[in-house]
Amino acid sequence: MLTRLAELFGLSGEGQTSGGRERAAARVTEACHRLLSERGEVSGARLASEILTSYENLDAAGRQSFFDLLLKEFSPDPVEVGQAGDAYRDDPSVETLARLQRAVESPRQELFRRLNMAPGGTRGLVRLQADLMKAGGHVPITTDLGHLLTSWFNPGFLTLKRIDWHTSATILEKLIQYEAVHQIKGWEDLRRRLEADRRCYAFFHPALPDEPIIFVEVALTRGMSDKVQPLLDLSSSVVPPESADCAVFYSITNCQPGLRGVPFGSFLLKQVVEDLEREFHRIRRFATLSPVPGFRSWLSENAAEPAGAVKFTNIADIVAKLDEPGWHENERLAAKLREGLVPLCAYYLLRAKRDKEPVDSVARFHLRNGARLERINWLGDTSKAGLERSAGIMVNYVYEVGNLERNHERYIWESRVAAASGIETLARQAITPLTKTR
Repeated sequence: MLTRLAELFGLSGEGQTSGGRERAAARVTEACHRLLSERGEVSGARLASEILTSYENLDAAGRQSFFDLLLKEFSPDPVEVGQAGDAYRDDPSVETLARLQRAVESPRQELFRRLNMAPGGTRGLVRLQADLMKAGGHVPITTDLGHLLTSWFNPGFLTLKRIDWHTSATILEKLIQYEAVHQIKGWEDLRRRLEADRRCYAFFHPALPDEPIIFVEVALTRGMSDKVQPLLDLSSSVVPPESADCAVFYSITNCQPGLRGVPFGSFLLKQVVEDLEREFHRIRRFATLSPVPGFRSWLSENAAEPAGAVKFTNIADIVAKLDEPGWHENERLAAKLREGLVPLCAYYLLRAKRDKEPVDSVARFHLRNGARLERINWLGDTSKAGLERSAGIMVNYVYEVGNLERNHERYIWESRVAAASGIETLARQAITPLTKTR
């Protein structure tokens, strides 16, 4: 079958040369034009399947050529858009509006809809979107496909499932493969994360029944955890879940790179909170134990801040000491660094902005959901990854159901970060006071 497809789309033999790649991409593009003109559902589904298979057979350079052709040959017609816009301006009727809407919609969107008719079409389009994001430079295509994926992966189409040790091995293997926050080191590690005092939930989509879309790992604890290593310790005692008073979300992983930007993470957390409230009446606090992934690089960038900018206390000296191997195991050095790093982290989370939002991606996610920045935890993650990305610091964000909507609205409309009062006090300690001059 694959050989026949390769011959059909010109992928056999010539695909190894630059000209061969371009010709192969052009043939796939020609097939896309035929798909848009195809009217029969059966023949259209067959052609869509052949196109997706042939696309998978293109190498990276061939896919780049294909993306270039999608951009060139499947964009809206500027003349038609202009004429439809003029017609609507002269006569803003239902008919002229409909004409304008048809004109501005990219033909790529209809192409993607028809490709989705293929068996496994949704899976193939998610992979295609991941390739587009990785390649970069094709924003109009990424936007078109992202618009459709956001609709197709609307939370209303997703199913929340609890994952336990009895879940199919296929899905359990994918948890080990996909985990992006705290690596799962084999089956014993996974088994501990699925014990009675742990919960794991994932969203699934009907088109991808064996593929978790996003999953969250939860520890049922007594009190709010400030360190992740005890939660990941395979030899740790299993806490009777009925005695827990706190649910700690310690890992959230988006499994599909092509769905990055589709906003279903917040729906996952809210549904999990509701599920846990029903199961455990004693649990009254829902919190995260989150990394601060951009903190270490932000420190380095600001170690040599130009004159006239904010002056941070001893930041260059702090960054230099972080490069010393095993600094966190040196009790005296760690205590000294704590005095500077915790206030700097508070400043980073409250004041370091990209446009009007925090620079830190994890902070943006939880604050948009309406969570409150509650506590900064010194040496909360002493793994190699934790030290490299966050200088070992972790953060608790608290989800209080009664305040989520208010916090969310203040964040969206006023750019206000909901935070415990002590965080603001810490942030002020990070700045060197200005020297008064006469």
